[in-house]
Amino acid sequence: MTAEEEPLERMPVGRTEGSGGVGNAVLVARREYIERVRSRAFVFSTLLLAGLAIVVALIPLGVRLVDRATVTRVVVVAPDAALAQRAISTMDSFLNTNSATADGGAPTFTFERLDDADAARALVREGAVAGAMLIERGTDGGLRFTVLSIGGLSPDRAQLLQVGSFAVGILDWTASQPPSSTPFVIPGFKVSDPNVATGGSSAGGDAGTIDAAEYASRRIVGIVFVVLSFLTLVFYGLWVASGVAAEKAGRVMELLISAATAQQLVIGKIVGIGLAGLTQVTLVLLPAIAALLASGAIADQVLGPDANAGTSLAGLSPGLLGAFLVYFVLGFALYAALYAGAGSLLSRAEDLQTVALPLSIPAIMGYFPAVLALSGGTSGFIRFASYVPLWSPFVMLARLSIGRVEPWEVALSLGLLVITVPLVTLLAIRVYRAGVLLYGQPPTLRTFLRAVRG
Repeated sequence: MTAEEEPLERMPVGRTEGSGGVGNAVLVARREYIERVRSRAFVFSTLLLAGLAIVVALIPLGVRLVDRATVTRVVVVAPDAALAQRAISTMDSFLNTNSATADGGAPTFTFERLDDADAARALVREGAVAGAMLIERGTDGGLRFTVLSIGGLSPDRAQLLQVGSFAVGILDWTASQPPSSTPFVIPGFKVSDPNVATGGSSAGGDAGTIDAAEYASRRIVGIVFVVLSFLTLVFYGLWVASGVAAEKAGRVMELLISAATAQQLVIGKIVGIGLAGLTQVTLVLLPAIAALLASGAIADQVLGPDANAGTSLAGLSPGLLGAFLVYFVLGFALYAALYAGAGSLLSRAEDLQTVALPLSIPAIMGYFPAVLALSGGTSGFIRFASYVPLWSPFVMLARLSIGRVEPWEVALSLGLLVITVPLVTLLAIRVYRAGVLLYGQPPTLRTFLRAVRG
């Protein structure tokens, strides 16, 4: 008996006639799961991904460290030139005096006047400025400050702007009328997303404003989920393809296909390796969540107390965690089916290198719009990408993390994904069945079409 045939002794496929097709699929899944979780590659990749997740979870601390030495650019829009100039001069004197003394002359903020509020929103969306301060005068004579920002304004600097807005309000009150004639009105202040600030609802459906600390928390949680999904789906997809290719190269596939159907083998592999993937994701998320929980305490020790910084775990809701699991399971089933079908067309395990990059291209194409979505983008292309089944496990998850999604968009995305998974699985089963006979042929498009036609 060859080394490749040894697993058949541990997995008696075909000897469980009483259990039927489901029993064979369960045995295949059990074999795949045990072999994966006991392998050195599983242990090494789990440790590597857990370390990467911890690093990503602690990124906000590094950002806050770097933020201390950066200059925050803010544009100011006011109903009249005098108010705009008063706001800029007041904030500059109140917020930059101490920093210029402590940091060798480097100011904390730079303020610029802008006349058009829409132009200010556009600058924020493009990332050209950290924030845009819109000043309005209420009917009671008090000032209302709305700061538009998409993650470019840290919570501590937003707090400084709030202090500056209070100073502007006091000076505006004393300059416009005698203090005894009209009572002082405390200036209103809020930090808002520019996609929410127009008309009261975001382009993606979030009808409320997002606090700066909560936005940063959602963003870091989204980064952890998207990166983890991308790496695990591609990594385990390659495991599926390499396992199928190795069985075919050792002529083991011929024995398996005679003991169980192609459908049982493909579904068993997808389920078994998918459960191994969920096990690894759990082992990776636990230390990452622990790091998120500890980030607030670490920040207080390293950077000093910051009441507005909070913990990065504030953006992790049960709904977002459930969405991650659903999209991970469906996304893995889709990609695993593609990789299984491609692996069955290979005659040697070494040929996997020729198809690894083409198989990874769909995931890479979905990863980039997901990054744009995490940066606050809401373009038509990002919305379209969140509906495409091959991309939605990354892009829609990113949009859900930021919180700009209508319920019908989630339903459409999941519906298309649920429909696509069984169709691609049936296609993979057909290719797998025909791939048993395709020995010595290169994995070309012609070979694939021949396998699909049967």
